[in-house]
Amino acid sequence: MNLYNNKILQLKKDIYSKEYQVEQIIRSKKFMDDHFAEKIQLSEISKSANLSKFHFIRLFKKHYGVTPNQYLTEKRILEAKKLLASGKSVFEVCAAVGFESTSTFSGLFKKITGTTPTGYPAKKQL
Repeated sequence: MNLYNNKILQLKKDIYSKEYQVEQIIRSKKFMDDHFAEKIQLSEISKSANLSKFHFIRLFKKHYGVTPNQYLTEKRILEAKKLLASGKSVFEVCAAVGFESTSTFSGLFKKITGTTPTGYPAKKQL
């Protein structure tokens, strides 16, 4: 019986190791990076990491310093900056980075960057 218990403990350690959790969180971040422009839900992201939503949020924040939602928003705004700088319209950029509403996009963009999307390319050139 002792050998059996030792094997179970070893399997638990191997399967549920910290390294395994880190790999799962990295996989979920890659999923967000690949699908940021789509309408993805937290349940989909946590499913890609094979974790419950609440455990996933805790681990993601522990490793990246922000919640998955904050990371996804920052990723979208970063991509929006690139598209705006290339001359695309606010409406095109909004749709391209996964926002359904231009007012939501504009509000978040201004909150994060300090300027509106229409004013961003002009401010960048100054």
